[in-house]
Amino acid sequence: MELYTAKLEQSGRLLIPAPVRRQLGLEEGSELILRVEDNGEIRLSSRALALAHAQNQLRRYVPAGRSLAKELIAERQAEAERENSR
Repeated sequence: MELYTAKLEQSGRLLIPAPVRRQLGLEEGSELILRVEDNGEIRLSSRALALAHAQNQLRRYVPAGRSLAKELIAERQAEAERENSR
């Protein structure tokens, strides 16, 4: 684990050190998720990392090869066809 320091500017902006930005593939405009833990710690993660984490959590309940998005789209299309045939 590497340790870095960052300075909070008067405007409230936090400058993430360049080595950290490079390591995480962050560029200007990258969106980050900021979470305040119960113990007062702040956790930052990239949006991509947060999405991958959420997908891994859901994968526990959805078998590999099954796409809930495709199933939802198919259901909506079938529903639209039923509505149009009335």
